[in-house]
Amino acid sequence: MPHISNIRFAILLKLLLPLVFLSAGSFLQGTDKPNIVLFLVDDMGLMDSSVPFLTNEKGQPQKHPLNEFYRTPNMERLAKQGSRLSQFYAMSVCSPTRVSIMTGQTSARHKTTQFIKPETNNAGTYGAQDWKWEGITKDHVTLPAELRKAGYRTIHSGKAHFGPNDSYGADPTNIGFDINIAGCAYGQPGSYYGEDHYGWAKKGREKRAVPGLEKYHGTDTHLTEACTVEMNAAIKEAVDDGQPFFAYLSHYAVHTPFQSDPRFAENYADEDKKSLAAFATLIEGMDKSLGDVLDQLEKLGVAENTLVLFVGDNGSDAPVGDVHEVACAAPLRGKKGTHYEGGMRVPFIAAWAKPNAKNSHQIRFPIATNAINDREFGTVCDLYTTTLIAAGLNPTDPAVGQGKDGISLWPLFADGGKRQFGFERRFLMHFPHSHRSAYYTAFRQGDWKLVYHYRHDPERGKIKWPQTELFNLADDPYETTNLSEKDPDQLRTMMDAMKTQLDLVDAQYPLADDKKSLLKPTL
Repeated sequence: MPHISNIRFAILLKLLLPLVFLSAGSFLQGTDKPNIVLFLVDDMGLMDSSVPFLTNEKGQPQKHPLNEFYRTPNMERLAKQGSRLSQFYAMSVCSPTRVSIMTGQTSARHKTTQFIKPETNNAGTYGAQDWKWEGITKDHVTLPAELRKAGYRTIHSGKAHFGPNDSYGADPTNIGFDINIAGCAYGQPGSYYGEDHYGWAKKGREKRAVPGLEKYHGTDTHLTEACTVEMNAAIKEAVDDGQPFFAYLSHYAVHTPFQSDPRFAENYADEDKKSLAAFATLIEGMDKSLGDVLDQLEKLGVAENTLVLFVGDNGSDAPVGDVHEVACAAPLRGKKGTHYEGGMRVPFIAAWAKPNAKNSHQIRFPIATNAINDREFGTVCDLYTTTLIAAGLNPTDPAVGQGKDGISLWPLFADGGKRQFGFERRFLMHFPHSHRSAYYTAFRQGDWKLVYHYRHDPERGKIKWPQTELFNLADDPYETTNLSEKDPDQLRTMMDAMKTQLDLVDAQYPLADDKKSLLKPTL
């Protein structure tokens, strides 16, 4: 017979094992690699939040009327737990930004310079004809693939838009994700409503129907909620298995169609413009999703070991005002698809899901709490490098980081969030196509911003831009005064620097009127 003490030990072990396994994921991850959540919001600009990202002359966050209009309490929660960048740049439309996040390359280098239309190549009549409409291919080194090789479980939920229909990039599992929830070639949903089967049951919207969420068809589950519930379930599975995770929650919201999220409609009942009210409900639904993820991390006991990066993919597309004026991103000028700050500036927050200065990951990678950095700027290309470093990888390894345009943002998060790089940063936003702003390169170097317009736009038949626009953003953050004629020396300096950058990345250019010659920058 077994010894009585062995029997007692076996009974005790049986009682304790569930408790051991509950905390096993947290323990293992705490001594190995941090979890990483990249929370990406479609078409969310810098001002589409109750969190102020702009600062006053003392460098303190300053609220503007739009910050008073939107309700994002969970963004406020995350901002208090971490650091904001007042100046953070994305490409001005979605697919270029998404490829930049995945590859660490600026759009002029990876050459997906236009949003990807799933069915047909939308280079445009005078647009760069050899742009990479196919998006991400098997030749790209991607963020999820590198993280997966390092032992991460890589989870995608929501909008992908990495390639057109039937392409390699159309399926997120091809580019390094272990799990794909609702991601495909489409850049917008057929419908946000489960009652419409997210487009499958909505006449005229079948071609943009969101796949893979059949269990929610016929229910009142909003698309934002469905993507969140499925992501939280996938995170739990990773934690239960003791595996670090990279959770890329990329919401279709707040892209058109502007369909009201019924859960928050009452909050905007007094808003006369129904499309704006609907947009605001999508913002609030996205914010609830953020809170649900933070709550899940806390519930699973892994919040202290989880890095959260919150970012938008391009400037705001809120249904307010003219696209090139001060309106939906006020006091910034412009909106999604334009070369002005309102079209390129997006919210960015980095935080640990539960700050703890004694946590081993947080000791290695400190993030100041309730901090805002308005001295330096970051870009979507930096997310690749910043994330790999957090995962313990070396982005300077040629196999991992070759041809990358981003840098590490970690130096900006320490010491109260007011650090500077100690060198002059550059950002290149290249758009050789026709859209709200057409055929342009926007180039920032230090405090200066140059916009070079390659040609007018006969396709749209209305706006003919000046050839160059030059702004000093330190003195003129709202781009009110074009200094091209007043400061020709600075214009020449910026033109030379821009051309150097374009040459370095082998940029492609729009066509001249003969549709054969390429238009390269001249002055």
